Amino acid sequence: MNLNRSIGWIGAGLLLSTGLCLAQGAADTQQQIAEHNRKIQQYLQEKKPDLAIPELQALVALDPNNVDARGNLGVLLFFKGDCADATPQLRAATTQGAGLWRIQVLLGICERRQGETARARADFETAFPHLEDEKVRLETGMELIEIYMSTGDLDKAAAIVEVLRAHNPTSVGVLYAAYRIYSKMAGEAMLSLSMVNPDSAEMHRVMAQEETRQGNTNGAIAQYRKAIAIDPHLPGVHFELAELLNTSQDAKVRNEAMQEYRAALAANPMDEKTECRLGEIDAEKGNIPQAYEEYSRAAELAPTDADAKLGLANVLVEMNQPDKALALLEEIVLLEPTNATAHYRLGMLYHKKGRLEDAKREVELYKKYKAMKEKLSALYKEMQIRPSEIRLDEPDAK
Repeated sequence: MNLNRSIGWIGAGLLLSTGLCLAQGAADTQQQIAEHNRKIQQYLQEKKPDLAIPELQALVALDPNNVDARGNLGVLLFFKGDCADATPQLRAATTQGAGLWRIQVLLGICERRQGETARARADFETAFPHLEDEKVRLETGMELIEIYMSTGDLDKAAAIVEVLRAHNPTSVGVLYAAYRIYSKMAGEAMLSLSMVNPDSAEMHRVMAQEETRQGNTNGAIAQYRKAIAIDPHLPGVHFELAELLNTSQDAKVRNEAMQEYRAALAANPMDEKTECRLGEIDAEKGNIPQAYEEYSRAAELAPTDADAKLGLANVLVEMNQPDKALALLEEIVLLEPTNATAHYRLGMLYHKKGRLEDAKREVELYKKYKAMKEKLSALYKEMQIRPSEIRLDEPDAK
């Protein structure tokens, strides 16, 4: 953990009570303790930690069981960059005192810097569930993730990253950590699958997905066909193949896509995604009654599916039923407020009904979310490998 960054989330609030305990004993010892205590308080108030450190060291020598003194000494030594001397003080404080979770986090950081990874891991694991300060929990969780990643404990890393994502959904660091973890888990799962059964339908499906990711569309289709030949009832495989075939400009290939969509629906009559896609294709062909039935089934199967409702609304407009379409579009923008197309369609219907202020608002929202989408699309385009065009005459597509 970066020391300067640590200072930001520790702050003066980490220091334990400055009302340090007086040890019982001879009067002169008590007087010495009182004098050290007075100076410590003074130096801390004046923000002179270098002067407070020797006073704390003297106090600990006089009263080794003083948890506050050990904790404060450990904290000041930590921020001085002296983990070697801070560690025994922090460890003694957490051993003698209960519930010093942030002190235990600092101890874990020091231990990790000194190569004591096992001890650091134990301290982070103990403290993490009890941390309430968001910044402390985030930093501690990221430390744990790094340790788990280095030891191959991906399941534990995934559990931590899910906790962090729940509390920090927009943290770039957390999202990147999640990407690293799940990418590695996917790679390990693929390797295990290849060792258990390299010629299984599932393995060919994984290979198809990898080929798709690399832009080798025809190679992906060949792998999907092998998977279907081995197990034609593999859930979702017909839909995935159909999605690839449907991207082709070749009419024959797109007809084959329709066959695969039909096969997907035959395998799973509750598949709203396939119903939705069939509705889209039929709407493009002008088969409005058929598209209406398919979109209606999709919306019934998945009442919260914005795509199904949007397709159904478009079909209702074609069927000259604008009131029903408007009601659906109003539902969609509640379900999915960033859906630019829904805002645009809703704005057009409002305009036709003379609701000009409502129409203006929806058009503005359309422009806003369209611009956001275009910005994201440009980013993804930089990352994307361009898929190869699907042709029936490709040897590996047969």
